[in-house]
This record gives sequence, structure tokens and C-alpha cells, in this order.
Amino acid sequence: MTAEATAKTPSERGGEPGRARRGGRWIEHWDPEDEGFWRETGERIARRNLAFSVLSEHIGFSIWSLWSVMVLFMGPEYGVDPAGKFFLVAMPTLVGAVLRVPYTFAVARFGGRNWTVFSAVLLLVPTAAAAVVMTPGTSYTTFLLVAGLAGVGGGNFASSMTNINSFYPLRKKGWALGLNAGGGNIGVPVIQLLGLLVIGTAGAAQPRLVLAVYVPLIVLAAVLAALFMDNLGPVANDTGAAVDAARERHTWVMALLYVGTFGSFIGYSFAFGLVLQNQFARTPLQAASLTFIGPLLGSLVRPVGGRLADRFGGARITLGNYGAMSLATGVVIYASAVRSLPVFLVGFIALFVLTGLGNGSTFKMIPGIFQALAVRRGMAGEEAAAYGRRLSGAAMGLIGAVGALGGLGINLAFREAFGTTGSGTPAFVAFLAYYAVCGAVTWAVYLRGPAGARSAARADGTEGAEARPAYAEV
Repeated sequence: MTAEATAKTPSERGGEPGRARRGGRWIEHWDPEDEGFWRETGERIARRNLAFSVLSEHIGFSIWSLWSVMVLFMGPEYGVDPAGKFFLVAMPTLVGAVLRVPYTFAVARFGGRNWTVFSAVLLLVPTAAAAVVMTPGTSYTTFLLVAGLAGVGGGNFASSMTNINSFYPLRKKGWALGLNAGGGNIGVPVIQLLGLLVIGTAGAAQPRLVLAVYVPLIVLAAVLAALFMDNLGPVANDTGAAVDAARERHTWVMALLYVGTFGSFIGYSFAFGLVLQNQFARTPLQAASLTFIGPLLGSLVRPVGGRLADRFGGARITLGNYGAMSLATGVVIYASAVRSLPVFLVGFIALFVLTGLGNGSTFKMIPGIFQALAVRRGMAGEEAAAYGRRLSGAAMGLIGAVGALGGLGINLAFREAFGTTGSGTPAFVAFLAYYAVCGAVTWAVYLRGPAGARSAARADGTEGAEARPAYAEV
């Protein structure tokens, strides 16, 4: 979109000296905080990139959660016990979490549009590999290796969120990031619904039908990204941003909180079907008919969490959300103890909804926190906005990686609980304790009274005015 951009030299735009930007899909000037620029040019471009980012991330999430569906096709003839299946669905979570860090910085190195195209095409590898190995007699080690390949779909989230974070102004990041992530998260229930359709019509012996649907969709996403997305020249490769973000305690505080929201969402999404089979003796078809509901609702409400955070402050929404997650987990523990499937479903689906709300509110907090830090350090205007974008983009990769590891922890907790007690109740008790800790941390760091209020007053030059918590509005 060179007609929509002002060309600058690499040094003027903060890029690497001597590194030329070539091709018609590079935008060399981007200032979304300038309301005139945003109204006349920026919003239209940002929305177009958001739309095709959502499509690519959606398919990435589907492939990432592929093995939560494949295990439903694995009957006794495959020779994999319940503990082995929980570990199998945990493998993509682990690989995806690790890949989120390099995927974050690939946007700056190669361009958001370019990396979206490449990462979409890469999804063909785990899809094709799964089609080859999904047959009785394949070794468990082979299944583990191929399941790990699906982790590339989890990496897509980090690059997509980092890219869209750069396109939008701070005042609209909650909604934009929530919509981007929510549209991606819906890939989980969509592939689960497809698995249900295949099992219900063609039977549990036809897992390759699921994979056949996704091959043309992957190609379509890559082609559309190549045709309609853009690279942002000002998003320069900045390895120092990663180091700076890692040094900020808020990066790790937010990672702790994101484990509780996104880690829960992805962990529960991958494990839901296995929990129903092992705790309530559901058949694969019966389990598949229920597993999509929670991930679907959790995905749909993620933009709502971002919107609420834009309006009321992410810290407030996050705190209230963790309180509600604790209550919902209590319902699940009760239902597990009395073996009531209806009550269990009510509590568990409520947990999914709340993880979605919390995903939106926590990710909205990240850019706000780093911009608030810039103001506290004496910056203002575009300087503060640029600082916030630089560190929040880098922090998102680290936070997203740690958050995804929460999904691994949930599956391993279920594996241990079912292996030792035959029930998921001990795992849910551990999750309840974690949510309580997250709520306490949110209040103590971002909402607590006088100490936070004094730091906020010093930052905005209103010391002596009415006290307010330092990060209440992030």
C-alpha cells in the first residue's frame, strides 16, 4: 500500500541501517495514535489486516487443537490408555508455547503479512503428517512426535497478536486484540464440531476426513494473507525490546495471570472430551457432542472481555473474573464429588465463558501497563505510545508462551489425578487455589489503594489530588 504511506529511510523509521524494504505490501509510516491519520487512512487498513489475521489464526488454532479431536477416533485398537491420551494432547501445547517466543519476533524480522503467509503454509506439515500416521499399529512415540508438530498452530497466536497490536491505537486495543484472539480461539470448537460430524456420519474409523477439510482452508488463508495484508516498516527488528520486556516485573505478573485465563481455556479445550469419557463414562460420540460448547462460548466472549476492559479498566474486570472463576470451579468440584453430569456441565461451561472474558481483559492490560510505565518515566505523547508499543509487543510473546504452558499444566494435572484417583477432582482443587492466588495478585499489584495511588499521582502531576490506584484503568 505504498500510495497510502510516506516513504522513509531505514534510520528514520527505526529499522536496521541499510536494510531495504521492497515490494508493494510495506507501509513505511504508521501512527495510529494520530486521530487524523487514523480516521483518514489507518482504520481502514487496520480493519483489513485484522480480518485476514483472524482467518489465519483461526485455522492455526484448529490445527493446534487437532489432537484433542484425533484422540476421540483412537479406540482400543490403537493401544493408547487414558493417561497416554492426556499426554498426547499436551504435546502440541508444549511445542506451541515454546514457539510463541520466536513467532513474536518473526513479525519484526520478516513483516506481519509475510510471516502470516509462511506460518499458514507451515500448517500443512502437521496436517499431512497426521493423515499418514492415524492408523492402528502406529507406535506411541510416532503419535507423540506428530502431535508435537501441531504446536506450530499455537505459535500463530503470538505473531498474530503482536502484529495486530501494532496496527491499533491504545484506545482500541482491547476490542481489536479481543476480536483477533476470539476469532482465532473459535478454531478450537470448529474442529471439534467437525470431528463430531465425522464421527456421527462416517464413524470413528475415518479421522482423515477431518484433515481433508483443512488442507484447502490452509491454502486459502495463505493466499488471502498474501493478497490483502500489509507489513509495517516502523515495526523494526528490536531484540533489545525482548530483553527490556523480560526485565520488567509486570511481564511476569501478567504471565502469571494469563496462565489462569488462557492456560485454562486451552487446557480445558484439549482435555474436555477425555474428562467426560473418563469421569462420566461418555462414549466418543457423546463426548464430542458436548466438548465444542465451552470453547465456542469462551471464544465468542473474548472480545466482550476486551470491550469491558476498554470501558472499565482491565484490572477491575480481571479481578472480578477470577472471583467468578473460583465460584465456577467450586461448582465443578461439587459436581465431580456427587457425579452429577448436568451440574458438572453447567460449572465447566461457565468456566469456559469466564476464561474467555479473562483472556480479553488481561491482554488489554498489557499495552496499558507499558504505556503507564512510559508516563511514569517522564515520557509523553508519541514517545510514550512508541515505548508502550515496543515493549508490549515483545511482552506479548513472553506472556503468551507462559500462558500456553498453563494448558500443558492442566493436562498433566488431569493425567496425574485420573491416574491416581480415577477422578479429576484433585486437579480442580489445585486450579481453584491458583485462581484465588491470581485474584489476590491482581488486587495487590494493580488495584490496591494508597501506595498505588501515590505513584499514579506522581506520574500524572496530580500529587495531592484524590488518590486512585496506579493501574486501575489499564
